[in-house]
Amino acid sequence: MKFGKEFVAQMIPEWQQAYMDYSCLKSILQEIQNARKRSGAVTRKQPMHRNFSGLTKRYSRGTSSQELDNQDIMVSEMIGGDGFERYETTIMRVAEAGRESELVFFKTLDLEFHKVNHFYKSKVEEMVKEAVVLNRQMDALIAFRIKVDQPSSSWTCSETVSVDVNALDATENRETVADGSNRGGSTRGNVPEALSVLDRIRLNKAQETPLSRIRNVLKLSHHEELKFTRENLKKIEERLKDVFIEFYRKLKHLNNYSFLNTLAISKIMKKYDKIASRSAAKTYMETVDNSYLTSSDEIRKLMVRVESIFVEYFASSNRSKAMNLLRPKVKKEKHRTTFSSGFFVGCSVSLVIALALLIHARNIIGADGKNIYMETMFPLYSLFGFVVLHMFMYASNIYFWKRYRVNYPFIFGFKEGTELGYRHVLLLSFCLNTLALAAVIMNLDMEMDPSTNDYKTLTELLPLFIVCLVIAITICPFNILYRSSRFFFIMVVFRCIAAPLYKVNLPDFFLADQFTSQVQALRSLEFYICYYGWGDFRLRQNTCRSSHVYSTFYFIVAVIPYWSRFLQCVRRLIEEKDSTEGYNALKYFFTIVAVCLRTAYSLNRGNAWRNAAWFFSALATFYGTYWDIVFDWGLLHKSSKSWLREKLLVPHRSVYYVAMVVNVVLRLAWLQTVLDFNIPFLHREIMVALLAILEIIRRGIWNFFRLENEHLNNVGKFRAFKSVPLPFNYNEESESR
Repeated sequence: MKFGKEFVAQMIPEWQQAYMDYSCLKSILQEIQNARKRSGAVTRKQPMHRNFSGLTKRYSRGTSSQELDNQDIMVSEMIGGDGFERYETTIMRVAEAGRESELVFFKTLDLEFHKVNHFYKSKVEEMVKEAVVLNRQMDALIAFRIKVDQPSSSWTCSETVSVDVNALDATENRETVADGSNRGGSTRGNVPEALSVLDRIRLNKAQETPLSRIRNVLKLSHHEELKFTRENLKKIEERLKDVFIEFYRKLKHLNNYSFLNTLAISKIMKKYDKIASRSAAKTYMETVDNSYLTSSDEIRKLMVRVESIFVEYFASSNRSKAMNLLRPKVKKEKHRTTFSSGFFVGCSVSLVIALALLIHARNIIGADGKNIYMETMFPLYSLFGFVVLHMFMYASNIYFWKRYRVNYPFIFGFKEGTELGYRHVLLLSFCLNTLALAAVIMNLDMEMDPSTNDYKTLTELLPLFIVCLVIAITICPFNILYRSSRFFFIMVVFRCIAAPLYKVNLPDFFLADQFTSQVQALRSLEFYICYYGWGDFRLRQNTCRSSHVYSTFYFIVAVIPYWSRFLQCVRRLIEEKDSTEGYNALKYFFTIVAVCLRTAYSLNRGNAWRNAAWFFSALATFYGTYWDIVFDWGLLHKSSKSWLREKLLVPHRSVYYVAMVVNVVLRLAWLQTVLDFNIPFLHREIMVALLAILEIIRRGIWNFFRLENEHLNNVGKFRAFKSVPLPFNYNEESESR
């Protein structure tokens, strides 16, 4: 792999604007090369000894007076208006032919070097401040340990520390000072002094719960009592361990940032020497070696210090165990995943062909029991089709997110090393597809058994068995079949259900949006409960639609996903005071009204229902389409020349225009329910399924551009690390007293 591609591959996606613009510098060198060819300049042959730069150092620090006279460039250091050092390169012997074209190269290189140097220093300062905060956290942890291990020391066991329920994000709005010394070790010899730290701290709540939110709304006590027990000590240690792991990974990324950019400058200068037949790399790299980017050792010292603290306090002095926790887990692709996916794809294709042959051989399309089958069995099996298609769209999203370097594991907050790749999602989808198709083939009976006057119970229960199997695997507590991803999914589903009682994060509203495109799947689940709960499966009959209870829940089930998103928007509006969330909530309110009216019209025909459904569906469609394109995707900006946005990950702009048109067309699928547009040879249930499929496809397209926009927002703010709440919160008022 060429260095340019390797350089891009190893970038932190959210910091890509802060790296050296290597491709731009290469393009300038190409222009220099073309200019030299046009001017007929002769390329000097580099001596053989220059091709090897040494194993331990790049260039010699010493420079003789003769070398100074013969050097091609001179780099001078100056202090900029921001108080930060800047470097300016002067080209010697400018009068040489073609030399002017190289001024652009060094001017660009100096600007890029300054950008990298300044960014690195600002991040180092942030890390130093964060280290001070972690020092104080360790002081509190050691004091807490002493209190638990020596309950008789100066304090009594009945004494407690108050828990601040409101301090949920301890990493924000925290005052820090300049770099401090390691005070953790000094607490061992003086127990009373160590315990005095407990007078100035409060314990932050690990995460918000529905109960804590209700207590806050009702203005009840914001503090809970926490005793000094080993159970609480273990919880605090686990939380602080996560904080140190995340901090160490930040240091690793910053150290890699310094190395990659230094290497990029070295590579581009070697290319310059080769193309321009100069000897400028040595002089420039000496300046780079003396700059803050390369000479600063704060990050290295912090890494060593974090390693030693982690080994001693969180790994029982087991360095191997500590380093396994601190180092990021690299997810390895397994060949068996690809093989299994291919196997189930083959099974699915074979079953589809077998199903088509059986339908033709038995003339099922013209059979007497076709309508009954479509009213009963088809809604049961269509559920699997909706789920499989949505999983396939999600797998496609993952593939293109990875291709265009959208950091979806960070955006969703997946545990590092446990996120599913597109191969894993395809494996799960095709496995479910194979089970569903096999069940369909086994359940193609169109007539009752004449001896029993009912259908075979075993085959009639196959859809329910598959649903129960999927639910059982999803909630299985054992560490099989991607447990971390399954539990993450369950947690987010619960947060969507309890929408107003939890702080809304991106995974919460992203999953709730997915459910808004799976209304028909949720209605299929309702039909499962009715069909099997009321015993209709024995005679394969559908008495659900004649039930008022079923019709009532038919409305409720369709509204639940939109209601969840509505509550999430209201929660964000109250917390963040952002009027945009109010307008977003209004969008979902109009959608709820439109869904209810369309459902009412499908159940009770009439001009009044039809006109109302027309009006609110048109309003919701226009509102939703505008919101998708302008707010969720960040497109149609007037400031952009192409009316898209300034930064695009997909190089072909036509993709965005096509996506906008497709989004509008697919959103108009509701017209079928109002216009009663039917195809004679298609059953009503098939039409309903086709509309649901179109909505799932639209959601899959929406997913890619929504996360692209979120990724670009993170890039603009250089937001590359998740915020881990700290266990302790110092009471600054007590300290000042």
